Amino acid sequence: MAKILLLEDDTTFATILEGFLKKNGHIVDVKYNVRSALEALDDTYELLVLDYRLGDGTGLDVIDAMRDRGMKKIPAIMMTSFNDVRTAVNAIRRGVFDYITKPVNPDQLLMVLKEALEENDVEPEGTKSTSKRAVNSTVEKEEYVDGESPVAKKLHDYIQLVAPTDMSVLIRGESGTGKEYVARSIHQLSKRADKPFVSIDCGTLSKELAASELFGHMKGSFTGAFSDKVGQFEQANGGTLFLDEIGNLSYDVQVKLLRALQERVIQPIGANKQIKVDVRVIAATNDDLLHGASQGHFREDLYHRINEFEILVPALRDRGEDLDTFISFFLKQANEELGRHVHRLSTDVERIFRSYDWPGNLRELKNIIKRMVLLSTGDVAQPDALPDEMVTNLKRAKSENNSLQQENQVNTLGLDLKSFSEAQEKQMIMDTLKQVKYNKSKAAQLLNIDRKTLYNKLEKYGIE
Repeated sequence: MAKILLLEDDTTFATILEGFLKKNGHIVDVKYNVRSALEALDDTYELLVLDYRLGDGTGLDVIDAMRDRGMKKIPAIMMTSFNDVRTAVNAIRRGVFDYITKPVNPDQLLMVLKEALEENDVEPEGTKSTSKRAVNSTVEKEEYVDGESPVAKKLHDYIQLVAPTDMSVLIRGESGTGKEYVARSIHQLSKRADKPFVSIDCGTLSKELAASELFGHMKGSFTGAFSDKVGQFEQANGGTLFLDEIGNLSYDVQVKLLRALQERVIQPIGANKQIKVDVRVIAATNDDLLHGASQGHFREDLYHRINEFEILVPALRDRGEDLDTFISFFLKQANEELGRHVHRLSTDVERIFRSYDWPGNLRELKNIIKRMVLLSTGDVAQPDALPDEMVTNLKRAKSENNSLQQENQVNTLGLDLKSFSEAQEKQMIMDTLKQVKYNKSKAAQLLNIDRKTLYNKLEKYGIE
């Protein structure tokens, strides 16, 4: 049982969702606008279920308020239309645990809700350490799979190359591409593999508490500091510190971070002594930090300090050869987790998957497959188990592609119109008129003749 803050401005849907969640044993506090949700927001909630688009803002306003107030991190699930998937994916950078698309499927909601609550039990206050998430490669392989495409092989060659060194690594890539997996792989193959791997999501840290989270603080050093706190640098001593979305750190914290990296010492807030640390830093971003440095948002000296070696993680749409590998892996994983037996995708589902551009990358593919397995009634996944918009997008793309092919075909034939026999010429003109729905101006253009010539030929061949 969890205490949930539900933010949804559709009162009918909110009532249905509230009843469903209560039926499953949860305490639900419903709010219908951002303002009232912000007024209610406090540390007693264990989960946030937020609609994205609301009359007075978005669900992200609640996430930002939680961070700005220095509250503990409460897992949040974002509800959004399929058209807003790109926005939802970006929201994950700001602290959203996961998203589900509308219309909300009850079983899917319960599945994501369970995962969010379990994640909250495992990873408090925006940090993830290997003491709570297994670090050995066997467990990691259960979470991810390597691809076989040239870009995948290049990626893993780079991992193998830099892992044994102590160089700072900057991992760049879009949201959902697996940047943390790359960081963990580097750690596992390094000389520090038996030491801690500590992960910090910098996007969820408030400006006020980021320094405390990284470097620790002494009791009474600021309001709310009721006891001493060991920072993540100290917790990662001897091992690896992964700073995800490092571009979100404030300028003041960047200064302290640079000093820690250069001098290998930290000073907890309120302390009068320094602590020596031996930490390898791996940072990740989907921002252009060098551009941010030129704009004064990110320190250029820090950029060069964390970028001793750069790894670019490719987007899923650039890894076409790996798509089948990922589908098989996530399908097997979803079957095991959900107790289902979906063995393969139908031809239509395969076609949809290959035509879709996957803005959320591997994370989105994993979520879509898990939803698909959950909703499938047989052993072959069908399009009705996919979000409606994915199917609609395919139909729209096919229609546009057919129109383009037809136009290109007519254009190609039109270039040779004068060399055709009269019978062929007449037939071509008739076919072209049919294709353009008897728009004579467009027909003349496609046939590479002027309108006067076309009218003469229509009269010659008795075409009306």
